[in-house]
Amino acid sequence: MSAFVVKLSTQALPDYVQASMPMAFNQNQSDIFVDGKDLDLRSISICARRLASMVSGDIQLAGDWHIEQQWAFAQSFFGPKTTATLHWSETQDKPKLQSMLDALLFSRSLVNQTPEQLSPESLAKQVSDWLSSLAPEHITVSTCVGEQLKAAGWQGIYEVGRGSVRPPVLLEIDYNPSGNPDAAVDTALVGKGITFDSGGYSIKSSEGMLDMKCDMGGAATVSSALGLAIMQGLTKRTKLFLCCAENLISGHAYKLGDIITYKNGTTVEIVNTDAEGRLVLADGLMAATESGASTIVDAATLTGAAVMALGRDYNALFSMDQSLVNTFLNISEQVNEPHWQLPLTQAHKQKCPSPFADTANSRPQKGGGGGGASNAAGFLARFVRDDGLGWLHIDLAAAYNRDGNEVMPSGGTGIGIRSVSELLLK
Repeated sequence: MSAFVVKLSTQALPDYVQASMPMAFNQNQSDIFVDGKDLDLRSISICARRLASMVSGDIQLAGDWHIEQQWAFAQSFFGPKTTATLHWSETQDKPKLQSMLDALLFSRSLVNQTPEQLSPESLAKQVSDWLSSLAPEHITVSTCVGEQLKAAGWQGIYEVGRGSVRPPVLLEIDYNPSGNPDAAVDTALVGKGITFDSGGYSIKSSEGMLDMKCDMGGAATVSSALGLAIMQGLTKRTKLFLCCAENLISGHAYKLGDIITYKNGTTVEIVNTDAEGRLVLADGLMAATESGASTIVDAATLTGAAVMALGRDYNALFSMDQSLVNTFLNISEQVNEPHWQLPLTQAHKQKCPSPFADTANSRPQKGGGGGGASNAAGFLARFVRDDGLGWLHIDLAAAYNRDGNEVMPSGGTGIGIRSVSELLLK
């Protein structure tokens, strides 16, 4: 059976075609009508979503497609039930597009796995296996698991994960293409890898818990970004730290009122066990700081407050290094991944006070109260060096859509992968 052909047309929209779905069919082919004045990526995405529900076989993109137009089609076309194969148009960008798709599908496969399939150890193994397959001679993997975390002083990951019978993990991957053990680390990536979040004793509602398999979206994003950068020729030493745990309730789970003492001496009172992402990321940020990396980027599905502020279309950016933010925003605009900066100052470190510890992990009110996303970033700022210079925090509000929308399929979106990858390469 021949492939279904999809072409772009800059001709005027025919009278029989609706502007809301600018696509016409002719036997085993469709034409997508685009505005020749710009790339018209949204129209392409909308049509790709429709085709995903109609075509189960191969799809061939034919004719004159810009690389960003092909990518917009691919992002929107591949959902969790897609079985079709996509063939790129004849272009010199094929290898780059294929590496981008491989990274996207790896990320989405992680995010869309069930909580039973994806334990903390399984997440760490799948990531390390995939990255090792891309550059086996340059990858070194180390893990700290279960009680080893407590012995090593990684208290945040240990406390959050100790309620589950499946142990928590701190995964460290060292990508060192020079082979020089003394080579400086250029960038350290840190990802939140909560493979399921019940909320702990601050338990979520049933509907709030339903999609908490996606709470490892940060780990999926930074892992896929590193893999994409490797496939596109990354030459700088880069480290990846994934903070993996299940946040469950048991007789061994951490509790409200507990106090965690971190390796850097910071004490944290637990006022909300559902504010667990920042607790595990604190360990990852300290490990990244210890690596000596000049740039640290963390990504996490951290707060509902970021979603309330930006919806599901933008990821939220936080940093005390405005030059780094500007660089990242320029990159994200070039690759058409929407990000938006929200406030973060030194004062935000003090926004979650505790009478018993240096800080609480949140505020004892629903959603952490007003400014919750900035307050969470302020908490994280306690665990990086140089008053936050060289550190970028991404709150992944746009990482997941249960029911999809007109331009994105259901499940993981992968928004942020290309931006982080391009930052590594630049």
